[in-house]
Amino acid sequence: MILDLETYRDKVLGCWAGKNIGGVLGAPFEGLRQINTIDFYIQDLSKGPPPNDDLDLQIVWLAAVERYGRNVNASILGDYWLSYVIPNWVEYGTGKANLRAGLEPPLSGLIDNTYKDSCGCFIRSEIWACLAPGLPQLASRYAYEDAIVDHEGEGMYGEVFCAALQSAAFVESDPHTLIEIGLSYIPSDGAVAKCVRKAVECHKNNIDFSEARKRIHNTAPGTFGIQGCKLSEIKQEGNEGLETGKPGFDAPENIGFTIAGWLYGEGDFGKALCYANACGEDTDCTCATLGAIMGIIAGASKLPEKWTKPIDDKIITMCIDKTSRGVWVPETVTELSDRVIKAVPGFLGQEFCDIFGKGGLTIKCLAGKDLYCNKSEDYLHLINGNGKSEELPVSELTALSPYILRRKFPTFNIMVDYEGSVFFNNAEKRRIKVTVTNSFSMCQQQWARITLYTPPDAGVPGGRSVLLPLNNLWGFKAEAEFTIDTSAYREAKLEIIVDVSLEGRHSSGQIKLTLMKDRSLGAVTSDT
Repeated sequence: MILDLETYRDKVLGCWAGKNIGGVLGAPFEGLRQINTIDFYIQDLSKGPPPNDDLDLQIVWLAAVERYGRNVNASILGDYWLSYVIPNWVEYGTGKANLRAGLEPPLSGLIDNTYKDSCGCFIRSEIWACLAPGLPQLASRYAYEDAIVDHEGEGMYGEVFCAALQSAAFVESDPHTLIEIGLSYIPSDGAVAKCVRKAVECHKNNIDFSEARKRIHNTAPGTFGIQGCKLSEIKQEGNEGLETGKPGFDAPENIGFTIAGWLYGEGDFGKALCYANACGEDTDCTCATLGAIMGIIAGASKLPEKWTKPIDDKIITMCIDKTSRGVWVPETVTELSDRVIKAVPGFLGQEFCDIFGKGGLTIKCLAGKDLYCNKSEDYLHLINGNGKSEELPVSELTALSPYILRRKFPTFNIMVDYEGSVFFNNAEKRRIKVTVTNSFSMCQQQWARITLYTPPDAGVPGGRSVLLPLNNLWGFKAEAEFTIDTSAYREAKLEIIVDVSLEGRHSSGQIKLTLMKDRSLGAVTSDT
């Protein structure tokens, strides 16, 4: 399917306008567990809209893409996060602290992060959908890189789901089809998927909306709406029967509320946003995400003037550090949209984008069953790798252990598995596993040398180096496990360099591992 420039631009404008509208509508009710009955903005917008943090974080990501294009990854986004994002709210601050300590993504989103399953990254999905319209395989992959900077598990699933759905919305408009496309990219047994399906089930069975809110909430109870409440204050009218979840477990139900608002709104933009807002909890996030979805489908030209006129195309930011240079902040939705469109040819490349197409630019999109996530079983294991991607399907990428670091190099890819912990103690030996796969863009039979470099007091009893075949068959892996003896090591932090080089070539690449001294019973492990 070919997306022409006029249609694409209208949908990008619709995305950001809808995002802005929803964020403004829901902002006054953010963090409240109550049923909100409104049908329009309640703020005085005569002097312009209030700041919208759901939108402005993505301007930082756009700046990274403008410089690095398709090479942008979680590590680069982490550097931009440290340099230009001001807030230290819960997961944002934890992600920053972990990055400063040397814990790279996905560890930065996991370790000591109570709010790793919260809403701070599914609200950043639109940039990837707009940069990869009608290409959910690609949009969701970059959403994953984004999410693991400061989230993990359900928080990350939420962004991948939203990015895939929103990307597909550039070429598909049926809500149920789009929901199933989004779900194909995340684990079916996760809480996000369960809350989404609960919203669909309630709408299908004509469940009253207030009851649907309770059922979605109790499928995966969150706590965003009670952050400012004493436990004794939680039980109030409208909240009867709502369970109390664990702190920070917020993304699943809020994405469920987004979907419920969409379905119960029955195609009416304002009605849908007000339904999402009625659910309470993280209302600026749910309304902004839904506004973006419906804005992509409708295009800016078909958004109701009732909702667009008070905003007057303006963007007000609050989270971006403008003093450090490097990020140019647009003042309007139109400026933001035009910058995204200018970045697309470099981001998509000739494979998907033709700058000399009809109308000046066209984008080759996927359609039908190709919008759903690929699966590993699509190809026979160890069959000839030519013409295939060495990339893990996104649904399998999201299911990876968060203790695995990944790096891509021109001729090979590396994954290093911490095997369940970033901590070490002097009484136990640590094990790590290194996996190297061939890059199919330069697909040749190789031999790979894997070498560990450690401080003098941290030994590698089984040997620091191995030489393994690295052939070009699909699914082939060169794997080695190493044991690290830390009994004589006395520092609080242990840094290890994993080096991979190819025999007979100058090609080499490195990953740095960071291990922390065991905090004994306080050591953090993943519950996903």
